[in-house]
Amino acid sequence: MKNQVLSGLGVAMITPFNAAGTIDWAATERLVNHLLDGKADFLVVLGTTGETPTLTADEQHEYVRRVIAQVARRVPIVVGKSANNTQRLVEELKTFDYEGVDYILSAVPNYNKPNQEGIYQHFAAVARVVKCPILLYNVPGRTGVNMLASTTLRLAQDFTNIVGIKEAAGSLDQVSEILAQKPKDFCVLSGDDSLTLPMISVGAQGVISVIGNVLPALFGEMVHAALREEFHTAAAIHLRLHNLYKLLFEQGNPVGVKAAMASLGICENRLRLPLVPASTELARRIAEALKAL
Repeated sequence: MKNQVLSGLGVAMITPFNAAGTIDWAATERLVNHLLDGKADFLVVLGTTGETPTLTADEQHEYVRRVIAQVARRVPIVVGKSANNTQRLVEELKTFDYEGVDYILSAVPNYNKPNQEGIYQHFAAVARVVKCPILLYNVPGRTGVNMLASTTLRLAQDFTNIVGIKEAAGSLDQVSEILAQKPKDFCVLSGDDSLTLPMISVGAQGVISVIGNVLPALFGEMVHAALREEFHTAAAIHLRLHNLYKLLFEQGNPVGVKAAMASLGICENRLRLPLVPASTELARRIAEALKAL
């Protein structure tokens, strides 16, 4: 499985909701068309940006199935599957419907704060049952613990179906350590939009993006220019987007990106508690930033 390497622009999809509080399937279809028209290289469903903890098991299953059906194999599909109860996650992955799923994205367990050996054993248990390639996800700002480069490398070396990582620790030193020592076909993807350009400059293969929901064509142009080592072009786009990067995360994710998508007419600006929509002032500034672009 090591030859299956993702690259380019992956988009961590939002989950649109309607006034009744249920998933807006028409908006979901518009979103997928928007991303495919914008030349996203792969799509990620049931990630943090998708408000996955607030979706029921039935909603999660239907969301994945509908996206897979609409995409119709045009781009790879990555599905988020994470938990802080290893055994429960293992049992879920044993019976998971893998049809049409190209990769599983699994985050470091949150809240429990396991040590490095605990993180290793958690992913080892996951790797033994998953029936498709696995991307690790390190996001200490949400999980409360950082998976060190040494643990990532150990997992990459010990399990052939662990094929990459979404790295969102915010440390170029950590990314560089992984890139310097990783197996040849192990892919490293940025988990921070604003760090994508510097991460690609030292060898990362792409990004799993939030801003890609909003501007897949423009952000994808930056990603691919960087991958072609056209860094002047990539830097110019990066600097144009710098203000929007900050605005989208000012009140948390996906609060900002939902406001942006509503401004574009893709979906309504609705979230599920405990998240609430962006303030009127922030939504205004996001809309103005989009108009300026």
